[in-house]
Amino acid sequence: MLADGGIFGETGVKDFAGGIVVHETAGIAALILAVMLGARKDQSKPPHNPGMVMIGAALLWVGWFGFNGGSQLAADGGAAMAITVTHISAATASLTWALWERIKFGKASLVGIVTGTIAGLASITPASGFVGPWAALLIGAVAGILCQEAVVLIRNRFKIDDTLDVFAVHGVGGIFGTIMIAALGYGSWVAQLGSLAIVGVFTIVVTLIIAFVCRAIVPMRADAETETNGLDLAVHGERAYDMTS
Repeated sequence: MLADGGIFGETGVKDFAGGIVVHETAGIAALILAVMLGARKDQSKPPHNPGMVMIGAALLWVGWFGFNGGSQLAADGGAAMAITVTHISAATASLTWALWERIKFGKASLVGIVTGTIAGLASITPASGFVGPWAALLIGAVAGILCQEAVVLIRNRFKIDDTLDVFAVHGVGGIFGTIMIAALGYGSWVAQLGSLAIVGVFTIVVTLIIAFVCRAIVPMRADAETETNGLDLAVHGERAYDMTS
């Protein structure tokens, strides 16, 4: 079955649940827009609420079973295996991300662990309909470290303020999972790499067109005062969260 990636079915490209057409496209588009917008004035603020981050990641984790398992388009063994390998990859990437953080910084953060979860989910997505548990373990183990290093590269080396690490986690994860289909023998290198290149170029061109059109109509970035005070107050006249009330 080729669900979200079914448009490539006739050319032999294997993208079971959207690693190319969802995660690669989202990652590249996010990177382009982050560059065009520029960095936030204040990048020193910590995550707003790690507990809420964990809640959101838990919802995503469960929802991803429907995303990947549902791409089988049938309630059968294939769907069950897609759900199983999705769970294995997510859990493994969470652990390897945390371990890598502990090795490098001496501490493993909650936000880091759940970011690893998303890295594992994104990486297994294109391969979830083809691989078994051991391959999922391998993909997840590598994804937790690979995506974390991608975050460091984008943030620290290239100084790109991709706030939610969309390219480093979703983009890199989806691309990595797509490549692993060929590496594990479930697809050809020409088909997998070719599809990544074609969709990548398409995404760059279309994202730039949309961004320039939008920028010609409305400002892409909030003014300095609004950025400082917060969009909640400036746009809605209220705060989204008031934990002291």
